Amino acid sequence: MPEIPLWVKSPDYDRVDWLNKFISDMWPFLDKAICSIIRSTAEPMFAEYLVDLHVFAAPRVTLKPLVPTIPCFANMVVSLMEKPYIDFGINVLGGDIMSIPGLYRYVQERIKKEANFLYLWPKSLEIPVLDASTVAIMKPVGILHVKVVRATKLLKMDLLGLSDPYVKLSLSGEKLSTKKTTVKKKTLNPEWNEDFKLSVKEPQSQMLLVNVFDWDKVGSHDRLGTQTFPLKLLTPNEPREATLDLLKDTNVTDPRNKKQRGRIVLELIYAPFREDSDGFSGLLDGYTRKDSVFDRAPSNLSQTGTGLLLVTVQGAHDVEGSRHNNPYVLVIFRGETKKSKMVRKTRNPLWNEEFQFLLEEPPLQEKIHIKESLGHVDINLADVVHNGRINQKYHLIDSKNGVIHVELRWKMI
Repeated sequence: MPEIPLWVKSPDYDRVDWLNKFISDMWPFLDKAICSIIRSTAEPMFAEYLVDLHVFAAPRVTLKPLVPTIPCFANMVVSLMEKPYIDFGINVLGGDIMSIPGLYRYVQERIKKEANFLYLWPKSLEIPVLDASTVAIMKPVGILHVKVVRATKLLKMDLLGLSDPYVKLSLSGEKLSTKKTTVKKKTLNPEWNEDFKLSVKEPQSQMLLVNVFDWDKVGSHDRLGTQTFPLKLLTPNEPREATLDLLKDTNVTDPRNKKQRGRIVLELIYAPFREDSDGFSGLLDGYTRKDSVFDRAPSNLSQTGTGLLLVTVQGAHDVEGSRHNNPYVLVIFRGETKKSKMVRKTRNPLWNEEFQFLLEEPPLQEKIHIKESLGHVDINLADVVHNGRINQKYHLIDSKNGVIHVELRWKMI
């Protein structure tokens, strides 16, 4: 035993890929089995004690987003448009306990309160219909413009009583779209005045996450403070200045939040995408890229050419190669390269991956380069700018029979 290497006796978590694969393979069956056990156990109990049940509600059911896969929508979103009415009886010890004075009204109000808190519009219950691996579920609906203006009275972290602060911005539910300011050296009252753009998928539920760090040359960077801002507080296309008190933790009950950690000032504008690209050509004639979005009047915000290019690589067919059967895709645009996952042991891969490019101006004279490991294609973007959407299959150059399926969308604010 002493001769066995330490990494064999005490391996780190990266060496248990088999466990992740086991859980991934077993979970669909465990999920069904657990639900079946709960249902078979609970139904007899309800049948025994629940005398009668009546539910009166006015639900709104939205089927979105529409996708080119049967049943043609990915989610069902259910909201209650008014408070529901629920009437029921519970039989215990041979009698209906709801007949006890005061209990029926209390239970009614409690159920209404919980249902309203969870599902009363604009809150909703989202029911997935298609698996996320089958179709890109959430689509961006707008752009959040964030200007990090300044921070004041930050914590002292250096021996000289100063800090080297910088800010990280992200949206809840997003892991890859973090934005970062420059580092301001030796100051507790930094001025940034830096602009950032983040794509928004759920303006009613997403929050802007703000984290201020102290930069260190060696070791991890200490967090000076954090704060959140709900996007639902923003009126579309109207600028808003927000002064946020930095906290130790987003948990409001944390007693450490009582300590003053400074403030940060942000300027925010939420710009939803247009429903279509009508009149787009006219906007291009007067488009100039000079000022920050925060220097323009709110009425001019929608007249810019700012937009989001969405590239969805759905799959490929007949990808040949005597030695290669683990295809992946590179999406290259304006010097930026994004890579899809690798699909193993197939010549007909399905990726269904979406890549986003946030642009200051429409790509009228440009092409996007999509490179599969055994072929490539260059797609002219002028058509997608004018039409808003292109969903097409392209023959792979340098491939005998290979075809790749790509969907392009241009969303303009």
